[in-house]
Amino acid sequence: MLFKSLEFKNAVGQKVKITEIPVLNKNSPYYFMIQVRLRVFIRIVNEDKKSNRSYSFREYLKQVLKWPDYIQLFKTPELKNNA
Repeated sequence: MLFKSLEFKNAVGQKVKITEIPVLNKNSPYYFMIQVRLRVFIRIVNEDKKSNRSYSFREYLKQVLKWPDYIQLFKTPELKNNA
């Protein structure tokens, strides 16, 4: 699975980095859910006045998603013949 990161300045002017954002196809059943959760997470981070400069989107999803959905989203495909 591919991951992307996002950097921006928050309301206070500090540089903030969000890492481990999954990249999904538009036809994926989780695409819309990830887009909405990312917007909510960015809003939460932007309003946060703490000095935390790096956030993990994956850790946030671990807290807010149901566990079966989280496992389906981040499962790695099983390789055949150890390839």
